[in-house]
Amino acid sequence: MKKLSLILLATLAISTATFAQTSKTKASKEEVKIYNPAADAKADITAAVAKAKAEKKHVFIQVGGNWCSWCIAFHHLVDNTPALKSYLNAHYETVLVNYSKENKNEAIMASLGYPGRFGYPVFVILDGDGEILHIQNSGYLEEGKGHSVKKVTEFLEGWTYEALDPATYATKDAAQ
Repeated sequence: MKKLSLILLATLAISTATFAQTSKTKASKEEVKIYNPAADAKADITAAVAKAKAEKKHVFIQVGGNWCSWCIAFHHLVDNTPALKSYLNAHYETVLVNYSKENKNEAIMASLGYPGRFGYPVFVILDGDGEILHIQNSGYLEEGKGHSVKKVTEFLEGWTYEALDPATYATKDAAQ
């Protein structure tokens, strides 16, 4: 009988701990509001493209959802790395496109070449005319247990307006 009581007590303790952890996890997931399922992704992208063209930048689209721990981690990495955030803001217009059960943004995903095939988050670079320049599987930008600031920065450097502008290289070639 003592054994049965101990087993029941242990089961109760584990169940309570699991419930508390599950509740805590659900609460923290519900608090995350980086992506807006109600946003008009098409309008957001159109505005970013127009601004990028006027400012000789490109558009950086981060596709993901509030359900995606890697998406949230990437967002926090950018926010908590001033040099990375500054570089991104200086060279790109950024748009967060939601992909979730509430809003899959199917038309936008189709127009972006179905970037979700690479998983989430996935990054799409557009030029000032709204043309897709590159779709990046963010898994290639990871190192260890998260995204690498160095790899993300190198990726961003390779797709800036300046990096793809032939005039950038004509000036360098003439100087040599």
